[in-house]
Amino acid sequence: MTIGKLAEAAGVNVETIRYYQRRGLLEEPAKPLYGQRRYSLEQVKRVRFIKRAQALGFTLAEVGQLLLLNEARSCETARALAAHKLGLIDDKLADLRAVRTALNKLVRQCDAGNGAECPIIDALVDGYVLDRTTVRTTSKARKDRG
Repeated sequence: MTIGKLAEAAGVNVETIRYYQRRGLLEEPAKPLYGQRRYSLEQVKRVRFIKRAQALGFTLAEVGQLLLLNEARSCETARALAAHKLGLIDDKLADLRAVRTALNKLVRQCDAGNGAECPIIDALVDGYVLDRTTVRTTSKARKDRG
């Protein structure tokens, strides 16, 4: 199949295929002297694998590792990579909860205010709002405990 058909079958665009080739995630077939490169059904499966891994939050570098692990049939290492990713997701969720709490508090302060001053703007100007180091510290402290 052509690159266009490969992209269509995998649910991506042609530029995505080319990008994966540049990143070394997908082999570019040899071009015949006269004609177009031909892609196989295995390459469709590989692109789908890449997209599914990305949907689970894996970076393209991590996807490359997973592809190698798939070829080696190394479940234990794949599990360790997934467990690490899960820990990072837990940290991000903790960060988002902290941000949500801070925003919720600011909105409540705004609702209770007199309208002359804005607690949200004041907090941003004064630096009162939860900064990213505070969020990371919260996540790190939770990880250290757990």
